[in-house]
This record gives sequence, structure tokens and C-alpha cells, in this order.
Amino acid sequence: MSLRYPSLLAALAAPALVSAAPVGDLSSVQKHLQSVESMTASFTQTDRAGKVLTGVLTLKKPGKIRFQYEKGVPILIVGDGKSLWFLDYSVGQKQRWPIGGSPLGILLDPSRDMRGIASVVPTGNPETVAVDAADPKHPEYGRISLVFVRNATAPGGLMLQGWVALDSQNNRTTIRLSNQRFNAPVSNSAFQWRDPTPASGRK
Repeated sequence: MSLRYPSLLAALAAPALVSAAPVGDLSSVQKHLQSVESMTASFTQTDRAGKVLTGVLTLKKPGKIRFQYEKGVPILIVGDGKSLWFLDYSVGQKQRWPIGGSPLGILLDPSRDMRGIASVVPTGNPETVAVDAADPKHPEYGRISLVFVRNATAPGGLMLQGWVALDSQNNRTTIRLSNQRFNAPVSNSAFQWRDPTPASGRK
């Protein structure tokens, strides 16, 4: 099945940036990710053709994430703790990926050591931190670049602003976040979903 919309389960391509990266920023990013137990945010998704979709992101560690798209968009992406699911209700189909095989695993696994897969990308702005990550043993997973701004009130002193993803088919997707809220209670029921395939029950 080919995805009707570019996959969010791809990794990020960092923009071309200049200047030297401050030493220790990778540790700061690791600290931020370990400090975030849950997050909710509004998101704007832009694909390589310029198509824009909006929605609400809900995250809970370990392994749970939900991209709830705007009304009228018949797709849903959910991580249920073990797998990431792409659900297309318009055609009654679904796809599954193991969370460990997705670049989004960086956001979902608090124990993940970034040192072997990630590097800081110079941004030219001391208030912005960008990290590019890819598994050298699995280039088919693509790349993910996370962008943060320094914010003393956010976990670990960083606020996740979004990411850009590039999958193995060179499909590029940009996610921008707003209205971020960290570490508020999130029910596990937020990561349940209705199976779109015929004669299936509720997950």
C-alpha cells in the first residue's frame, strides 16, 4: 500500500546551517528527552509538495504517540507502546512498524542513548539547537532532525519546536509544533484506535 500522505514515520533531513555547535548540546537534548514523560501540542505538517495538514499530537512514554489530524482527514497515526500504526479509514487499510525501527523512537524511548546515532547541527543561532539522527546500521529507517529552542521553563531547558523527516524514498515531511504542554497526565485510552479494516473490532 502506498501512503496517501507522506509518512511521519520517517527520519529528518536537517537544513544547511552554519556556525559552530556549542559543546554539550547533545547532552542537553538527551536530558530534555529523558525529562519529558508526556507532551501535547498542536502540529502543522507540510509535505514535499507543499500540502499542509494540522492536528493535535499526544505523546506518553514509553512508546505511545498519537497524531490526530484535523476534521475531514481520514488518517490516523498511533503508537500503542509496541508498534506504530498508520490507519487509513478512507480505503480501510492499515500499516504497522515496530517502534524500535522508527526514527520517532528517539522521542518515545526515554532510555535511548543518542550518542551513537545523533549529532548536533550548527544553527548559527545560540538560542536554537538542532540534532540530526539516523541509525548507521539501518539507513532504510531514514533520518530525523529535531529542532529545539532554549527555554528555562521547559524540561531540561529546551522546548521542542518540531522536526523534518526524510524517508528512504526521499519523502520529506516537516512538523512544526505550538502550544506545547509537558508532563500533564495523559490517559492510556488516548492511544486506542478503531481498526479500519473490514469486519474488525476496536483496538
